[in-house]
Amino acid sequence: MGRQDAPLTLVEYGDYECPHCASARAAVKQVQEQFGDILRFVFRNFPLTQIHPEAESAAETAEFAASQGKFWQMHDLLFDNQKSLGQSFYDKLASELGMDQAALHKTLLEKTYSEHVRADFSGGVRSGVNGTPTFFMNDQR
Repeated sequence: MGRQDAPLTLVEYGDYECPHCASARAAVKQVQEQFGDILRFVFRNFPLTQIHPEAESAAETAEFAASQGKFWQMHDLLFDNQKSLGQSFYDKLASELGMDQAALHKTLLEKTYSEHVRADFSGGVRSGVNGTPTFFMNDQR
């Protein structure tokens, strides 16, 4: 979110089922407001599947939404409704955002975005991420 050429880039490694990530959203929004168009915000998936069983499917749902230009809308809805995560809720959100529920089902069944989510996770591990949320500002943790 933000200008591609912004001088500041804030990257969050997060998990859609993590209550700390949901709480951090207010601080992220405040930083975005404070820095305006000199800040770009990037969210990377870091699902902690051993403690958050819906985190990976939520991340794949967000990536499906991204393929349809609706990532940030889905991102916010997933965080706003953490206690409702699951297939029937993803269907509801897809419908609300005007996306094809059957395509979402197929995407989740075939794990279409699993490799992308795993790549985000692996990149986080290589960068020293071991929990969520973890933030980097211009490559500095």
